[in-house]
Amino acid sequence: MKASTPQRYSPTAIALHWLVALLIVGTFTLGLVMTDIPGLTPTKLKYFSWHKWAGVTVLLLAALRLLWRLRTPAPAYPATMPAWQHLAAHGTHAFLYLLMFGVPLSGYFYTLAAGVPVVYFGLFQLPVLIEPDLALKPVLKAVHYWLNMGMAALVFMHVAAALKHLVVDRDGITQRMLPFSKAKEVQ
Repeated sequence: MKASTPQRYSPTAIALHWLVALLIVGTFTLGLVMTDIPGLTPTKLKYFSWHKWAGVTVLLLAALRLLWRLRTPAPAYPATMPAWQHLAAHGTHAFLYLLMFGVPLSGYFYTLAAGVPVVYFGLFQLPVLIEPDLALKPVLKAVHYWLNMGMAALVFMHVAAALKHLVVDRDGITQRMLPFSKAKEVQ
């Protein structure tokens, strides 16, 4: 590690980051599994419900995360970090935030276009904002799919950059978001 240790994110930001990250990976994986199940089985229907619940939860937590981020800015990057890396990091984060909203919303509208209500945890039905639309359904399905693939690519890039900073650069950037690192907490 270099002489000056970068400041770390707040415990709330770290918790929201890892909770949303785990939910996104789990929801994405469940989406791949459930769509590979042939036919309409009880297991497939159960997985679709879980997928929707997880997607709504990601949307709610992403909103909390964005509010927290607006209230508590991220710690500054070290002065030694090249300007192009600052731009790449900011751009990647901006697109990840857009996709944290776009992916679940596209899935929600796809579900509504298919004529299926979303009942969160089986407790209450979310508002029906569009009527069933068989012409719109395949468009929203494709939008949901491609937004997911875009998010998967960005998450891969984000993880690769974090590993580069951890293993190659050893500049403390990654440790700022690790739950048990020794980087100084942002005030």
